[in-house]
Amino acid sequence: MESRWPIGVFASIDAGLGVRLEVARELGVHTIHLHTPHAGSRTPARAAEFNRRLHELEIRITCVFAGFEGESYADIPTVARTVGLMPRDTRSARTAELKEIANFARLLGVDIVGMHLGFVPHEPGNADYQELLAITRAVCDHCRGNKQALHLETGQEPVDVLIRFLDEVDRDNLFVNFDPANMILYGAGEPIAALAKLGSRVRSVHCKDATWSDRPGETWGREVPLGEGDVGFEAFLRTLDEIGYAGPLTIEREIPQEPERQKAEIGRAIELLERLKAAYA
Repeated sequence: MESRWPIGVFASIDAGLGVRLEVARELGVHTIHLHTPHAGSRTPARAAEFNRRLHELEIRITCVFAGFEGESYADIPTVARTVGLMPRDTRSARTAELKEIANFARLLGVDIVGMHLGFVPHEPGNADYQELLAITRAVCDHCRGNKQALHLETGQEPVDVLIRFLDEVDRDNLFVNFDPANMILYGAGEPIAALAKLGSRVRSVHCKDATWSDRPGETWGREVPLGEGDVGFEAFLRTLDEIGYAGPLTIEREIPQEPERQKAEIGRAIELLERLKAAYA
């Protein structure tokens, strides 16, 4: 694998809208973030089967991303109500499932678990905020037992709220998966400035693009093909270089699992990133 900025994709085996493994291989991609398979697939036997398949395709999972039944990204209020560990009625069950997902990632030989935590309350005195702190500490401690790190994906809160939360969790295996498009989609702040501020806390990234909503924070921005939105990937790579990030550039694109469309659009994204990377060779 390349020592710096290998290009990857967000992929799926049997869940989510990620790129099919065969498409990733045809595009010459060797690293992936894997959307968590369905619960029935998270067994030692299936893990061994997945590992054999990945070995044949010469693909390595660098992060397993947790997802939960009942999550919806239909609009911002629905995200707040359904995503991650914030919904109170599913919090306990999802926390237990997250630990099980971490155990499954260990079976796959993956030392990073990623997730959307949900909308972190902005006020530290909020009861949900305090409970979320305790839960995140417990999950980090579980991951530590598996020799894993937990990466929280950006998007639903401004960078200062995220940094304060990370500081208060106070675990040295808690980091950030930085998705610049999410900052725009949720109206959470300028992504390049946020990336610079997070600095070495960023240990994985999603390369995704978006345009701002006309009412940021109230309505969705719009996800668009890489290079056609407001992120500015030349500045994104320059800032990654400045903060010393050397890990995979993992392309995420929420499009249906249609192989020809995936190959065409992801292929163009790879070409853009390869061209921009050349300035840092």
